[in-house]
Amino acid sequence: MLSAEIVQQVRRLQMTCGRDVSDVLAGAYHSVFKGRGMEFDEVRPYVPGDDVRTIDWNVTARTGETFVKRFVEERELTVMLLVDISPSQDFGSAERSKREAAVELSAMLAFSAISNQDKVGLLLFRGDTEEYIPPRSGQKHALRVVREVLARGQDEPPTALRPGNPLGLPREVLRRFRQLVSRRSGERDRATNISHALEFCRRVLPRKVVLFLISDFIDDDYIDMLRHANRRHDVICALVNDERELSMPPAGLITLEDAETGELRCVDTRSAAFRKSVTDHSHKRIDALQASLRASRVDLLQIDAARPVIDPLLQFFRMRERRQRR
Repeated sequence: MLSAEIVQQVRRLQMTCGRDVSDVLAGAYHSVFKGRGMEFDEVRPYVPGDDVRTIDWNVTARTGETFVKRFVEERELTVMLLVDISPSQDFGSAERSKREAAVELSAMLAFSAISNQDKVGLLLFRGDTEEYIPPRSGQKHALRVVREVLARGQDEPPTALRPGNPLGLPREVLRRFRQLVSRRSGERDRATNISHALEFCRRVLPRKVVLFLISDFIDDDYIDMLRHANRRHDVICALVNDERELSMPPAGLITLEDAETGELRCVDTRSAAFRKSVTDHSHKRIDALQASLRASRVDLLQIDAARPVIDPLLQFFRMRERRQRR
């Protein structure tokens, strides 16, 4: 059963994001993501002024009267949201975490899709596929998608070993054994695995979709799979960052935990060399991601967790629209 807090958050997102979609995003979304083309609808009697190239000669020959083909735009699209719910998404140095920014982005995309009668689906992932909701249309389905992104993905501690020492192992050996097993059992679930999520989509999505991959992209060896997915689908990567991941303030001696592996490390943030290494590493990682996506012809949308999502999303839609007009 859903908690009252989650229900309240869903209602709040429905009000705020729904208003932004109807007032600002709906037109931009419709202009960017068009249907798959013109689809045959029916035949009707020819009237003066109709293009002779639309005459249906088979029907005309059978009936003895001139008929033309009528076409309509095939509007319906499928939008698939791949949302990273690994522990690194829980980081946030301001009023909200990267996960909360990803939730807001997912809500805006879901409400934009259903406002244009498109289908929307959801895949939650981290080390493995956590939950898959097949694409459907309708307001109720969009609310379910938002609800699941909100409700799932809270980081769970590794499964603890049962107390006791039935094998009679020395205390130090037993302690190290427990640490090793806990670390190994947690790594599979904690660490982000983008390739696995894309492979899952390859198996379950037979037709072309607009695929939004929402993550902080703290992962390796997924570009080839991403490039392959973009040949079949329209893949858009949404990078969610936090300011403190790009620059660290001098806060003295602190203990940092790697959210992806659980590894602990004590560092002195007063060291200018250490702070510079953090900044250089973060910018190098983002620059490498941008270069790889550019080479793979995959669009990148960058989201700052501390700022509203609607501004960069609207700028992204306008950029895509200008590019399509060229």
